[in-house]
Amino acid sequence: MTNSQPPRSHRRRVTRRRAVLGGLAAFTLTGAAVATSGMLNSAGAATTWPEAKGTQAVSSTISVSGTLDGGYKRYYGSGDLGGDGQDEGQDPIFNLKDGAVLKNVIIGSPAADGVHCAGTCTLQNVWWEDVGEDAATFKGKSTSSVYTVYGGGAKSASDKVFQFNGAGKLVVTKFQVANFGKLVRSCGNCSTQYKNRNIIINDVDITAPGKSIVGINSNYGDTAALRNVRIHGDSSKKIKPCVRYQGNDTGAEPKELGSGPDGTYCRYTASDLTYD
Repeated sequence: MTNSQPPRSHRRRVTRRRAVLGGLAAFTLTGAAVATSGMLNSAGAATTWPEAKGTQAVSSTISVSGTLDGGYKRYYGSGDLGGDGQDEGQDPIFNLKDGAVLKNVIIGSPAADGVHCAGTCTLQNVWWEDVGEDAATFKGKSTSSVYTVYGGGAKSASDKVFQFNGAGKLVVTKFQVANFGKLVRSCGNCSTQYKNRNIIINDVDITAPGKSIVGINSNYGDTAALRNVRIHGDSSKKIKPCVRYQGNDTGAEPKELGSGPDGTYCRYTASDLTYD
């Protein structure tokens, strides 16, 4: 892929693993059918990431209401959004209002804090080439909020890919991630916590190295369901599929309580995971 993005004098991470993309399918979301072009064959094999069709530097957050179709343009941070650190509280490249859709977008580097969703939102075929603080943060306050990630992928997240701070349900389908810390983390120490966050991970490709696929707060009633998860390059099974924490609202580091399927909070069986 040709990268017309300005070179950076220092980069946080350099590992690049193979991409694995979810395929052609129709997915019903809040009553509307959303179709995405696919690159996945019947065996789940990958081709390449989409090639950027132009670039756009972003010096202040782009607010999105309705639908923004980027046409596979690469957006990257500049000016105040041009840092490459992991500091909390950075501004995002895109801020999605309740009900907004962001589709066919490549987020280059620097990526700042990626995408914020203020409520129900859809991220369709959004690609993060080098995750900044987080790829996306979900912040809706209503338990009826639904955050949908369909297609797309992320590389080189030193910590979290998706940060689930708000209330409601997060569904990640036909997504791929490589070289990451956690794919999804329910906020462990936010000053405002929500009960019964629900996470569904379905038909995704995970490429090592990575630490965990999902982390939840069992004391707040969070649940995570994993289905049809393909894990690549991790024959020793170091990546933890689901980790349970004791969340808090004090800002303290949350305590890890355990990992693995338990039928209540971490909902999956060995047959839901495949390794190659």
